[in-house]
Amino acid sequence: MTKLTHPTVWRAIDRTAKAHGLSASGLARAAALDPTAFNKSKRFSPTRKPRWPTVETIAKILNSVGDSLEDFVERLNDRHDRPARKGRSFLPSIGGRRSGKK
Repeated sequence: MTKLTHPTVWRAIDRTAKAHGLSASGLARAAALDPTAFNKSKRFSPTRKPRWPTVETIAKILNSVGDSLEDFVERLNDRHDRPARKGRSFLPSIGGRRSGKK
């Protein structure tokens, strides 16, 4: 099993975007986040300290594309990109509604 590290978490986010035919900024918009939230330049502070996404951010990502936490964990562990699986997210919606929908 792959360790939960800064690079593997960000790789899983990038793989989630790719699996759904989105760029990093497209995934951020779909999750109702700032389009620049997942830019590679924002993954580290100006002092080069790693910036980790919050659990809330990961939940918003998964809910916006309909993935489960299991899908995300597979993308942490898998060395190959996989297309998105059809299905509902196991995570509750943030704010009482699906993220990205108005």
